[in-house]
Formats: sequence, C-alpha cells, structure tokens
Amino acid sequence: MDLLTAFGLFSVTAMVVCYVFQDRSPWFVLGLAVACALAALSAILYDVWPLGIIAAIWALVALWRFRRRCAVSLTNR
Repeated sequence: MDLLTAFGLFSVTAMVVCYVFQDRSPWFVLGLAVACALAALSAILYDVWPLGIIAAIWALVALWRFRRRCAVSLTNR
C-alpha cells in the first residue's frame, strides 16, 4: 500500500466514523468537515476531480452544520 492510498483510506475511514457519531457532539461534525476536506484532497491527488469536488462540497456543508450547531448550543445556555 503506497502513502497516497493509506491517506485516502484514513480520510474515508475518518469520514465514516465522524458521520456515525455526529449526533453525539458538534465536534464530530467538525471532524466530518475536516475528513471530507482530506478525502477531497486525496481524490484530487488521484486525479479523480468529480469525486474531489463532491467531497469538497460535503466539507463545506459539514462546516456550515458545525457553525449552526455551535450557534444553537450557545443560545440555549
């Protein structure tokens, strides 16, 4: 297994783990955003641009959801 394949495997595994636990804490949503960005980078490095673009969009959506969840939790205090 080369380094790029290991990086891709790590990023996709992190995406799945953070997706599963995202209801437990907003930090898992942030982790999902970071993992999606890493998966996008991995796909772009593999020269699979469509998958990289989709993963980048998911990263932005997860980042937006993280900001929204943090704002809601601050107003509920």
